[in-house]
Amino acid sequence: MSVTKDKAFQGVSLFVLDMDGTIYLGDHLIPGALDFIHKLEEKGGDYVFLTNNASRIPTYYQEKLSKMGLEVPVSKVITAGDVTIQYLKDFYPNQRVYLNGTPLLEESFQDHGIQLVEEDPDVAVQSFDTTLTYEKLDKICRYVREGVPFIATHKDINCPIHGGFMPDSGAICAAITASTGVAPRFLGKPYRETVEMVSAITGYLPEEMAFVGDRIYTDVATGVNNGAKGFLVLTGEADRQTVAESDIKPDAVFESLQQMSQYL
Repeated sequence: MSVTKDKAFQGVSLFVLDMDGTIYLGDHLIPGALDFIHKLEEKGGDYVFLTNNASRIPTYYQEKLSKMGLEVPVSKVITAGDVTIQYLKDFYPNQRVYLNGTPLLEESFQDHGIQLVEEDPDVAVQSFDTTLTYEKLDKICRYVREGVPFIATHKDINCPIHGGFMPDSGAICAAITASTGVAPRFLGKPYRETVEMVSAITGYLPEEMAFVGDRIYTDVATGVNNGAKGFLVLTGEADRQTVAESDIKPDAVFESLQQMSQYL
């Protein structure tokens, strides 16, 4: 059940902030986003950034935010790729992994000890792959048809960019499912493993967190489905019609982080 905006932040100690469509679009900060961070810091509040965009790694986002005037330690940036790496370590230790992802994500997997292979994998992972080719798509479909466990870093259908959207991991996975009849085990937001990872990293309990973002089915759902709060901002994918049609109800809806800052 939603609450009034002036009471929405009661009990919230950690704001878990999406980036694409929430903090920035493309290479442009969304007006008021920086002011929200500065005011939150002034009030003694805490935050981390959590993005489902696994095409990049935390150091990339740290540098990107720095170029836009927001200096944050890399420890405050978590991606769905990080969640997937931890999931593979926990449930598929020392297994051979076929990954459709960007070179940066491949590098991150390898840096964390994940064995990547092109043939005969034990696990197949699909991510937001801006280097996707038909050959790579055909290969993962073949492995999934053969019964290899199918994992996806996140379920986002579109990635918001300046002036529109581009197909994201969920859209790619829809094509794989249409071809194979097999749906992936999605990770990232809105799934419980992500909340557990944020809690382990920050020390906050779920009930002390608010997940903030522009998508109801990922950002907001992460909070409301896992014992935290979920706040929607209307600066990216969702609009008020999306809210009206959704079974998932945000705890509060804000025009932007700029409006949120008025209630800190």
